[in-house]
Amino acid sequence: MEEPAAIVIKAELEAVREAREFVALAFGGWGLEDFVARTVVSELATNAIKHGSREGDQVIVRAFRREDGAAVIEAWDRSTALPAVGPVDLAAESGRGLRLVEALARRWGTRPLNEGGKVVWAEIEAVRA
Repeated sequence: MEEPAAIVIKAELEAVREAREFVALAFGGWGLEDFVARTVVSELATNAIKHGSREGDQVIVRAFRREDGAAVIEAWDRSTALPAVGPVDLAAESGRGLRLVEALARRWGTRPLNEGGKVVWAEIEAVRA
């Protein structure tokens, strides 16, 4: 496994664009298609900001390749509350992000951090650009 690439963003929704650009650069450097990765990181970063952070916090976004070639995207936040896929509500204006991640990622999950908080990760199929 190569060294993970990482970016620290402010816990502000405007910073989600930085996370998308970061992932596009990482995937481009690996010669991989980045559309799915940019969509997934948008959801992970948005959830980390909206549900896992307070004003003034930072969110860490990492991307790396595993030995088997899969690409992994992670979003780290300070909350210990685990994300949950809610029931489908067609009238709701939000609440579909994790369903989208489920549909696009090979698999996804969470892990706690020793220093507090959690990582939400998604494994993306590596598709050559």
